[in-house]
Amino acid sequence: MSALLERIILIAAVTGFVLTFALSVIAQKRGINPWWPVTGVLWLVVILLFTVLAGRWIREAQGPFLTLYDVLVSNLFSLTLVFVVATTLVPALRSSVIVASAFLGLLGIWSLTLDATSVPLPATFDNPWLWLHVMSGKLFLGLCMLAAATAAMLLAPRPGTMSDDCDSAVWFTLSLAFVCHSFMLIAGAIWAHSAWGRYWAWDSLETWTFVTWLAIALLLHARVTFRRMPAAVGWSAVLAIFALAILTFLGVPFLSIAPHKGVM
Repeated sequence: MSALLERIILIAAVTGFVLTFALSVIAQKRGINPWWPVTGVLWLVVILLFTVLAGRWIREAQGPFLTLYDVLVSNLFSLTLVFVVATTLVPALRSSVIVASAFLGLLGIWSLTLDATSVPLPATFDNPWLWLHVMSGKLFLGLCMLAAATAAMLLAPRPGTMSDDCDSAVWFTLSLAFVCHSFMLIAGAIWAHSAWGRYWAWDSLETWTFVTWLAIALLLHARVTFRRMPAAVGWSAVLAIFALAILTFLGVPFLSIAPHKGVM
C-alpha cells in the first residue's frame, strides 16, 4: 500500500468517528436508540484502520511500535475494536458512545497532523514479550476508556437512560483494565530485560506507568473499603485515572530522554 492510499483510508476512518459522534448526538436529542447504525459505522472504521496497519506493516516490514504516528493509529484500531466488542457484550456500556467517539475522533485528527515516516525497530526489541506487553497495554487503555466514558455520562445523566447497571459496568470494566495493566507491567519487565539487560530502571515511562497502576489499585480499594463514598467522587476519579493513563501512554514516552522513549 502506498503512503498516499494509507492517508486516504485513515481520513475515511477519522470521518467515521465524526459520523458516529453526529449520529449519537442526533439520536440523543430525538430520544431514539442509535446503537446498531453506530455499530455498523464503527465496524467499518475497524476494518479501515486494520487495512491501514496491515498495509503499513507490509510496506515497512515491522509492527507499529515506535513513532507517535504508529502508536496513535494502532491505538485507534485497538480502542475502537475493544469498544465495539465490549459494548456489544455489555449493553450498559453503550451510553458511552458519545464520549468515546468524540475522544477517538480527536485522536484521529491528531494522527493526521503527524509525520508518518517510519523508524527502524531495533533487533533487541523484537521478541514475543514485546507483543504481550503491547497487547495487554492496549487492552488496558481500551477498557479504561470505556470505564471513563461511561463514568462521564453518569456524571451528566439524562432522565431515564442511566441505571445502576451502568455504575456496575464502570467498576467491572475498570477492574478488568487493572488486570491488563498488571500483566502489562510483568510482560514489560521481562521484555525490558531482553532489550536493555534490566527488568526495571525507573525511567519516566516506567515511573508514570507504575503511578497509574497504583492510582487504580487505590481507587478500587477505596471503592470496596468506603461503601458510602459518593458515586460522583468515584466516577470523577475514574475520569482522572484515564486522563493520567493518556498522558502516560501518549505523552511521557515521546517527551522523555530516557531509554524508554517512544521515538527512537
